[in-house]
Amino acid sequence: MSISVYLFATLTYFNVYIEIKIIFEYNINMKTFIVDKKFNNKKLDIFLYYNCNALTRNTFFKTLRKKNIRINDIKISENVIVHTDDEVKVFLPDNELFKKISVDVIFEDENILVINKPIGIEVTGPESITSVLQKKYSDIPDFPSPCHRLDRNTSGILLFAKNQIALDILLSKFKNKEVEKHYLCKVYGIPKKEHDTLEAYLFKDNKKSMVYISDSFKKGYQKILTSYSVLNKDIENNTSILDVELHTGRTHQIRAHLAHIGYPIIGDGKYGKNDINKKFGKKTQSLCSYKLKFEFISDSGILVYLNNKEFKTDADL
Repeated sequence: MSISVYLFATLTYFNVYIEIKIIFEYNINMKTFIVDKKFNNKKLDIFLYYNCNALTRNTFFKTLRKKNIRINDIKISENVIVHTDDEVKVFLPDNELFKKISVDVIFEDENILVINKPIGIEVTGPESITSVLQKKYSDIPDFPSPCHRLDRNTSGILLFAKNQIALDILLSKFKNKEVEKHYLCKVYGIPKKEHDTLEAYLFKDNKKSMVYISDSFKKGYQKILTSYSVLNKDIENNTSILDVELHTGRTHQIRAHLAHIGYPIIGDGKYGKNDINKKFGKKTQSLCSYKLKFEFISDSGILVYLNNKEFKTDADL
């Protein structure tokens, strides 16, 4: 649907009055996306499927045929390659691009908001869980603001601050390791040790949106610590449920670290194994942030009441 805006102007030229009508077309169903570097040299459909969780293959190609997609203001009719910083405009209503997101609130007061993040949505960016919440709380400019991150397809507890004082305190607490973060995951294989703390080094490749693990230090690698406890074993299917605690919070740390020691998370398309994922019918990683506990050892200001408080959610693995 488009709206036409008419502007009228009157000019005098040699004592002759001239009326000019200017028409602007504004399409209220148009969405604009900027291509991130991780999608450089990727097909357009891959980029749009990632950013539009309701977009179907049929709708995508139908929109192409109608030339209702533009890249850098040029209409296209083919599934072309996109590049970093390309501007992609899609002329479709929101309901064909985005699934309606319901926010599962676990706890809320005047300072913080704790939610159960669903899979399939980024924490930050356009059409993210943060943008959804900031629209809902439009009376608080720039808030709620996330205090930590979860991967797009990782579900579970996500903590937001509702004001700048709370945000500053919580960011400091995460930095000083005064917040325990526990995850549940389902891995392929059964660890020999019931409990272990793993130490390794992680390198982040921004171009490939991948991380790499090394048992010894290398240039550009950062130290990581990951603890796990085996909660359940399924001998018949050769799977285990693990409680994982992050002592360092690096990108894809749990997924890459467990895969590195031979226990990939089932459903993980990036660090797991495709044949195993297919066997269990999982298209996203079986990983959930299920517990968050505050253990303050330094001044916590207006958030002192949160000390020793714990939030949990159920994990559907």
